[in-house]
Amino acid sequence: MTGIGVLEIAVFFAVLIVATKPLGLFMARVFQGQRTFLHPVVRPLERLVYKLCGIREEVEQRWTHYAGGVLAFSILSFLFVYLLQRLQGYLPFNPQHFGGKLISPDLAYNTAISFLTNTNWQAYNPETTVSYLVQMAALAVQNFASAAVGIAVAVAMIRGFAREKSASVGNFWVDLTRATLYVLLPISLVAAVLLCGQGAIQNLHPYTTVKTVEGATQTIAQGPVASQEAIKMLGTNGGGFFNANSAHPYENPTPLANFLQIVLIFLIPAGLTYTFGHMVGDTRQGWAIFGAMSAMFLIGVFVCYGYEQAGNPILVKHGIQSVATPTQAGGNMEGKETRFGIASSALFATVTTDASCGAINSAHDALTPLGGLVPMFNIQTDEVIFGGVGSGLYGMLLYAIVAVFIAGLMVGRTPEYLGKKIQQKEVKMAMLPILATSFLILVLTAASVVVPFAKDSYWNPPGPAIANLGNGGPHGFSEMLYAYSSVAENNGSAFAGINANTPWFNLTLGLGMLFGRFMFILPLLAVAGSLAAQRKIPASSGTFPTHGPLFMGLLVATVIVVGALTFFPAIALGPLVEHFLMHQGKLFAVILFPVWS
Repeated sequence: MTGIGVLEIAVFFAVLIVATKPLGLFMARVFQGQRTFLHPVVRPLERLVYKLCGIREEVEQRWTHYAGGVLAFSILSFLFVYLLQRLQGYLPFNPQHFGGKLISPDLAYNTAISFLTNTNWQAYNPETTVSYLVQMAALAVQNFASAAVGIAVAVAMIRGFAREKSASVGNFWVDLTRATLYVLLPISLVAAVLLCGQGAIQNLHPYTTVKTVEGATQTIAQGPVASQEAIKMLGTNGGGFFNANSAHPYENPTPLANFLQIVLIFLIPAGLTYTFGHMVGDTRQGWAIFGAMSAMFLIGVFVCYGYEQAGNPILVKHGIQSVATPTQAGGNMEGKETRFGIASSALFATVTTDASCGAINSAHDALTPLGGLVPMFNIQTDEVIFGGVGSGLYGMLLYAIVAVFIAGLMVGRTPEYLGKKIQQKEVKMAMLPILATSFLILVLTAASVVVPFAKDSYWNPPGPAIANLGNGGPHGFSEMLYAYSSVAENNGSAFAGINANTPWFNLTLGLGMLFGRFMFILPLLAVAGSLAAQRKIPASSGTFPTHGPLFMGLLVATVIVVGALTFFPAIALGPLVEHFLMHQGKLFAVILFPVWS
């Protein structure tokens, strides 16, 4: 690792710490219905939304009604995005004249589920498939909507801990409106202007055809990019306006724009930890959650950066320079933009998979085996290392419930968290999402590996390479494992060595996204409702403190151990074997993993 690379990571983390408290306090005031500096401008618009939609701001909902609102809104979102894609040939803002035939029914289904679940898995090629209207009215709007749903659910979960003897957890429609108007829209507007200032484009021009210096003809895609880029990062959505995503110079033109995008990804997830602490009446609880997330983030980013900077030992044996010098980056530069280099690429890859964003500024498929293991494992932790907007906090709170349950078993005492007894119902509901996502990832990966029709033209099984198919061996398995991990955990990034735009993958990846999202949200809202109905019990000498280093360590261990025990066998067949093979440990790999050797 280089000094400048370590400094970049340190500066990023310092900016994050500075922004966490003010943004978290602002969001706490918004969702508690208190006045903020935006009220003179936004409050009239908020009231207009309530009036037009028939929302009664003062009426709160039980968790079942809150969950019903989430499901109803998601169904409408799916239908809207699906129909816009299929009808784009008849609609305006389509200077390229893209027709509905470019988006097959299975692809439209996959994309609609992808954007409503905040996954933004892209089996389509944006530049050659979707119109400007679809990009703006379907995909960009859904970036706001799906992010606002995640924030709303997180706030409902916070109320479960903060309230006592309450039958309600808030009003979904009010939380959705406030998350959009007070949080997502203002920050996105500022971010879009800053990105335009750095060179990101924002227009409705037809594609430009130019002559290159060699005399060839090249088509340069245009479009309203900056506005979508801002919410793509802030809402931890990740879907690119272009297929190259944030490696494209129109989306991510400068190192400063790159740094701004990385900050936007973590901004709201970090702020929500302080919102949590403030709303439950003990900011130390929020900082404890922030500390646990930060520890896992820092471990991951330095492991990824270290292995990427170390490079490929096979190339070193052939005399290729891998040590960084003033004139070259060294390390593993395959699949990376020279504008950003190894440190920025490793930081981006770690942040985007910590935060369920899925945007990329380098090819994750080209990372070293253990460098690529970091984003894969980040995803498999249920995206709780800061995580998506809202989803990271409520996922970590579920792990906190499991952690205090484990602590209670150790000392033979009924577990408590923030003055609420964690009983059988809460533990079962907390474990259900963790088990459901693991089941989806492992079962769908296994099915895609062994079912012949799922494999014949989509993935190259071990053996001689076959033209136009993906990678074989352990890396091919890693590509498939990463894909199903990404969708089930609503991330959206990929090891892009498989052709995902096929009926099998569109169907199964879509199901993974759908169940991965709602098998998490629904049990969580049940927990919120159960906790809100309880009365708080005073702390005693036997109460396990949940604001100090001991609890943070237990929380980190719970997340890592659950992930390691669940996925280690699958990881051993992919990244670990590939790592030993890269170091030419062929005999070791053959003995332990003969199927891939």
